[in-house]
Amino acid sequence: MQRRYGWGAEEIAPGTWSFALWAPDAHEVFAETGGQRIAMPPTQDGWHVGTGAARAGDTYRLNVDGTSIPDPASRAQDGDVHAASLLVPPADPPIWPGRPWEEAVIFEMHVGLFTPEGTFRAAIARLPDLARMGITVIEVMPIAQFPGQRGWGYDGVLHYAPHTAYGTPDDVRAFVAAAHEAGLSVILDVVFNHFGPDGAWIHHASPTFFDPDIQTPWGASIAFHEPAVRRYFIDNALYWLREFGFDGFRFDAVDQIRDREEPEFLVELGEAIRAEGFDRPIHLTTEDNRNITRLHDENGPYDGEWNDDYHHCIHVLLTGETFDYYASFGPAPFHDLCLSLECGFVEQGQPRPPQKTGRGEKSCDLPWHAFVNFNQNHDQTGNRAKGERLLALADPQAVKVAHGLLLLGPFIPMLFMGEEAGETAPFQFFVDFEGDLADATRKGRHDEFPSVKEFPDPVDPATFERSRPYTSETAETAVWRDLTARLLALRHDRIVPLMKSGRAGDAVVERLGGRALIATWPFALGTLRVAVDFGGAESFPEGGAFRMEEGPYRLAAFLDA
Repeated sequence: MQRRYGWGAEEIAPGTWSFALWAPDAHEVFAETGGQRIAMPPTQDGWHVGTGAARAGDTYRLNVDGTSIPDPASRAQDGDVHAASLLVPPADPPIWPGRPWEEAVIFEMHVGLFTPEGTFRAAIARLPDLARMGITVIEVMPIAQFPGQRGWGYDGVLHYAPHTAYGTPDDVRAFVAAAHEAGLSVILDVVFNHFGPDGAWIHHASPTFFDPDIQTPWGASIAFHEPAVRRYFIDNALYWLREFGFDGFRFDAVDQIRDREEPEFLVELGEAIRAEGFDRPIHLTTEDNRNITRLHDENGPYDGEWNDDYHHCIHVLLTGETFDYYASFGPAPFHDLCLSLECGFVEQGQPRPPQKTGRGEKSCDLPWHAFVNFNQNHDQTGNRAKGERLLALADPQAVKVAHGLLLLGPFIPMLFMGEEAGETAPFQFFVDFEGDLADATRKGRHDEFPSVKEFPDPVDPATFERSRPYTSETAETAVWRDLTARLLALRHDRIVPLMKSGRAGDAVVERLGGRALIATWPFALGTLRVAVDFGGAESFPEGGAFRMEEGPYRLAAFLDA
């Protein structure tokens, strides 16, 4: 057997394990397991590699210049981020055909909150209900091992190890297999732009992994110009796809991946995944504050981009909030909504006061399904001071109409867990830090929102519990579930076939007076038109394949084959 990955411990023959670490600054490295020391002498280009006898399930640690640490490429931990690592044999998940991107209706899920148990095994029981409703893709918020028991997951420090509070590697595989059995694709949210503040032993093992000359919001940038660093992350992506059966990724905040090489890391990463020739569709999406298009055009390796612009214009239109990053959407949110329905991005490089410089690139030529649209998500909800959902901030009737617009457009819609059922519980920022780090986190949140007096303590377990959806079922819950199911049935039966046939021209958005519009998207097999009235329509079309009226707000969808 050959090593499949550059980093970490791998079984290369029954009972024989290979240990590899890139540590160009280290003088002496060895693995500690079963009471023995396995020498890991330097080989070339900064690598230390050793081979010895061990058994699957054994614990081990790496000793780097006298300090015993968990493996930075640990496949599982025997406890928290500071505990020993576990030897995990390779696995081959069941084959399944996957689903094409045009069918995607994404459900963003936090494993720890999705069920009372907060585990992958417990989540399995709820997957068939999501599939019956019309969800086709589960997007799992980050699961790489992070400090403590509870958190959002964006402070991961062991990128190959599933968070122990959620379950074992086998539990993750069982969840993905069960999702596939229900007809659901599963994509994983991964954080390749930084490591968390506690338990990132990679700093000790390999200081050269970081570039102190380039700073990010989380400290020194990762040194993506180093081949071994690139291999850490590219192999990590391939590991989740090969060994667990995931169907793709959402790459977090890629604008913070500071790279000075050609090809840029993001291109090499996407092309490396595509070159594997997986036997199912692999969906690659990015979160990128730059509004660039080169990663998603006909030559780019990525399927979709999280479209914050769509969220911002809907949010400002429904709530009237114009603080912080909503400021440039404040003057004309309905105009911005029209532009987003035509072109995806709103900010395409044009002047947008109060911004001092333009942001973004022309996006009208991108496929409409290159944009992942949403009315709320973990970021836009949880990064508020109190984590309010849209239903707590806007007219619920207007929110329902916005829900219809989201699910009937030709973009890829995403729902944040609970949104499909009209959830009103907040999603707040929570961590499980201790000591000085806990104090610094509290201070950071207070400094971010100095005018908020009664502030949810991010370290208090009660903040985590307040963020749990699905704790009560009401008559309104049933109304929301039924609405979501009806919208998604129409999407699956009538709209997705149009999307698969290919775009046949430009979108046209006509204003109907006030805050009303009708958007037209032409496809090879027909035309999709959606009319929406958020108030003040001078006229509104009759009929349609789907209609809804919520007080003064209306929506109608028309499909011309």
